[in-house]
Amino acid sequence: MSQLLVSGGTVVNGTGAAPMPGTSVLLDGDCIVALGSDADTQAVTSASRIDATGCTVMPGLVDAHVHCTFDDVQSNDELFFHRDQTIAALVTAQNLQKILRAGVTSIVDPDTIFSMGPSIRDAVECGVIEGPRIKAGVQALLTSVGGTAGRLIPDEGRAGYAQVVNSVDDIILWTRRHIKYGADWIKIHATGAIPGHRGELLVWSYDELRAACDTAHELATPVMAHCRSSESVRIAVEAGVDLVLHASFMDERALQAVIDAKTPICPTFTFLANMADFGNRIGASPGMEDIFRGEIAASGKMIRAAYDEGVPLICGSESGFSVTPYGHWHGREMQVLVNQLGLSPLEAITCCTKNGAWAMRMENELGTLEVGKKADLLVVDGDPLADIRILNDRRRFRHVIACGKEVDLDRPWPSHAPLPGGKVANWSSEVLTQAHAYGTD
Repeated sequence: MSQLLVSGGTVVNGTGAAPMPGTSVLLDGDCIVALGSDADTQAVTSASRIDATGCTVMPGLVDAHVHCTFDDVQSNDELFFHRDQTIAALVTAQNLQKILRAGVTSIVDPDTIFSMGPSIRDAVECGVIEGPRIKAGVQALLTSVGGTAGRLIPDEGRAGYAQVVNSVDDIILWTRRHIKYGADWIKIHATGAIPGHRGELLVWSYDELRAACDTAHELATPVMAHCRSSESVRIAVEAGVDLVLHASFMDERALQAVIDAKTPICPTFTFLANMADFGNRIGASPGMEDIFRGEIAASGKMIRAAYDEGVPLICGSESGFSVTPYGHWHGREMQVLVNQLGLSPLEAITCCTKNGAWAMRMENELGTLEVGKKADLLVVDGDPLADIRILNDRRRFRHVIACGKEVDLDRPWPSHAPLPGGKVANWSSEVLTQAHAYGTD
């Protein structure tokens, strides 16, 4: 194996411990083999060296809610009806490079189009394509009521990232099949947007949720659930879900259920925060900024209360949409945890790294800079404990090391032209009335 010595930097090891100035880290292949003076002593003469003086050395970021096959999509219509499987896989390989170069060395991808998540994961592990470590789902399980895509969800079968289940027998069948096809996680869309109703409603019964959890757990696989209502959080946790995504609008009963079970939460505020802060710059519908800002405030208060009672928080960006494009926003969740929930930067980093390793199902292998852990680390220009925003600026990453290998940060940023047939062009952005033509109604 080849050694790499990173010396002179301030180590923030991801455990929540105080920073350690002037601390060396010695890597040997994909393993951290020594820290501090031991690292300096054990480094062989031929070891590669990085001088991290003036920089922060920390674990690679873990983004526990990414959709790496979506390609910065603007609508569910694109995902469901305008994608070719082969080109989608090739574009995914390109987009994984963006994620890696943004300091993200591990991702969890809960649901993927064309069920390709495990295949993409395996291609990265085998060195066929470059990307972060991946734990993947196959497709999300939805009842026919749907999820956030409304009536685009078919009454049965599959489309885009969705596999529709219509009975407990269906739930058991598809949970088993997804695990057979390589799922690291089973994802459930516990809530859905239903026309005529405000917000998202619980669209699974307790028995249905319990069937998915029991089946997955019997096959040593955890379950996560998209929950954007108080009732859905409570019932999902009581049914045995291992990770709650969003946990929006919890009331006291839902909060107590989460606290009692110590079920981790991945709030994924980044999408909401981007819409709240920048929606007017990207043509979002009027009023959406205030809606999302209100959701962050309402949900954040209860999620902070859960955190104070020992519930782990995990960072996710929901990258893969036009509001959260790859390579741009993977560190922003930590910003929101600091600015909106009042966590310290050190606590926020721990949520991203150490807690993220749990979501990767690799909590004993990565997420912290400790002897014996995987060699995923960042050399960051500056002090994120003084300004957490640094971790959302890839220009501040002097070195990204993944699996013990340096990532080339100097090559051109990956990009591609619009995919043929990837969108259906609108005839117009507005309806042509006589007011447009003649200035009269």
